[in-house]
Amino acid sequence: MHRPDCLVVVTGTGTEVGKTWTVAAMARHLRSAGRSVAARKPAQSFAAGDAVTDAALLAEATGAAPEEVCPTHRWYPVPLAPPMAADALGRPRILLDDLIGELRWPAADVGLLEGAGGLCSPIAHDGDTLALVERLRPDLVVLVADPALGVVSGVRLAALALDSTPMLVVLNRYDAGDDVHRRSLAWLREVDRLEVVTDVAAAADALLALIPPPEPGGPVVRTPS
Repeated sequence: MHRPDCLVVVTGTGTEVGKTWTVAAMARHLRSAGRSVAARKPAQSFAAGDAVTDAALLAEATGAAPEEVCPTHRWYPVPLAPPMAADALGRPRILLDDLIGELRWPAADVGLLEGAGGLCSPIAHDGDTLALVERLRPDLVVLVADPALGVVSGVRLAALALDSTPMLVVLNRYDAGDDVHRRSLAWLREVDRLEVVTDVAAAADALLALIPPPEPGGPVVRTPS
């Protein structure tokens, strides 16, 4: 499998924390900085009536086609974890080896791979995003979290599971005027000594720091206007 120069797995402390929005926003920021970006989602599930899927959002942000982001046979129109959705639809079991084997990356400075649900939500019948991280050994895991009450426990549990894997925490929907948000951010940074940012631009800048600068006179990738 071809590997991007910087491979990043994006996961969350749970579902509905804004992972797809975060991936798309980071991709746009990186492309506006002149870097090439690809996004992949090994499997996606969604409500049958959804007008836009995660793959479509990531495709729009990276200039790709939705079926490049996620192969169409891994689209499951039932709002459950992918293996549960496959069972509900009477479709074949999803195996982690197959999801990994189906990953196709173009030449890119940064590859953003979005898991399903939270870190330990099943993405296959025999594995979750944590298992995917252990197999792929990415350069970084971006953990998206809601900064509401309970975030410290969720982030700590993810950090324990990821062990020595480099991790960047993004507190999505952070409100500096919210006392719980402020205190949770301070605790994660000052007590747990974690790298935590509160906006997508800062997260994208952290990714830029992991890859060498473009060669002088090299091609520049611009976000379409």
